[in-house]
Amino acid sequence: MVLSICVATYNRAEFIGATLDSVIPQLTDDVELLVVDGASTDRTEAVMEDYTRRSDRIRYVRLAAKGGIDRDYDLAVGHARGEYCWLLPDDDLMKPGAIDAVLAEIRKGSALVIVNAEVRDLDMSSLVEERRLFFTDDKFYAQSEFEQFFLDNIIYMTYIGCVVIRRNLWMEREREKYYGTEFIHVGVIFQKPIPGPISVIATPYLSIRLGNAQWTARAFEIWVFKWPTLIWSFNDISQHAKAKVYPREAWKTVTRLLFIRAEGNFGADEYRKFIRPKLSSSFERAKIRTVTLIPGPIVNILARIYYSFRASKNQYALFVLKSSRFNLFNTAKRSIS
Repeated sequence: MVLSICVATYNRAEFIGATLDSVIPQLTDDVELLVVDGASTDRTEAVMEDYTRRSDRIRYVRLAAKGGIDRDYDLAVGHARGEYCWLLPDDDLMKPGAIDAVLAEIRKGSALVIVNAEVRDLDMSSLVEERRLFFTDDKFYAQSEFEQFFLDNIIYMTYIGCVVIRRNLWMEREREKYYGTEFIHVGVIFQKPIPGPISVIATPYLSIRLGNAQWTARAFEIWVFKWPTLIWSFNDISQHAKAKVYPREAWKTVTRLLFIRAEGNFGADEYRKFIRPKLSSSFERAKIRTVTLIPGPIVNILARIYYSFRASKNQYALFVLKSSRFNLFNTAKRSIS
């Protein structure tokens, strides 16, 4: 078995069928589809039983208890039979030709393959962003270019679906220490240099379903604390490189907090729970507290104006801002309904 498509799922009965339908036509004798279910309480088990009856290339493993996304993906790789594992989310879609493109890179001997993606809205009807990685030609990184690979790709790699990794490389690295980070794949990849070449496929072979993340309620903690803590834990990446991609203490960065406020993910509750205990200076407390006092709709409007007039518009950021509960248009729609 060359490749295992590893899906970790929890309560996605409404979406996982579309994901599987996008993968199944591309399966071959060298490619399996493995779904690990973290003890879903909806109809996921019934949906998966139907699919496994129809195809012997699909394996379904139901866990006894919910363990979290990091643990479940780790278990999926553990159950996989393929030499390589593609870590696919349970609500996104794989475009035709995706598996053939990845197999071609595997045959070149790459230890790690990164696959580009487009971004679509919740029902997949509208294109939000044509490509998450903006380069149009495939890239190849030698082992000596590991830090450059980090600089070019790390922000996109918050998306686990882009990762295709040699299974034995995953299994021989530290993994449990990254349980609870939400980004176990990033921890596994960057804890030390990859011993071999890395390929990045520029063609967007994946479609991300934006606005459907199960961690949205924890977005502030994830992006202000968990993500930077993870990034700054990598000893083989220089401090200069880490500083270029994300601030070490994001909770002190007012501009970042303003954007998170505009998204609707930062308010008085988050300030009291996460930030205030860290501050000893009354000036710092007043400065950051002020961000939470600015009306959310005003911050949202200003942020959308900013991104609308940038030389290169960030359509992804604009879509997130327009989807925010602080968007006055959304507020009006909710009040009418």
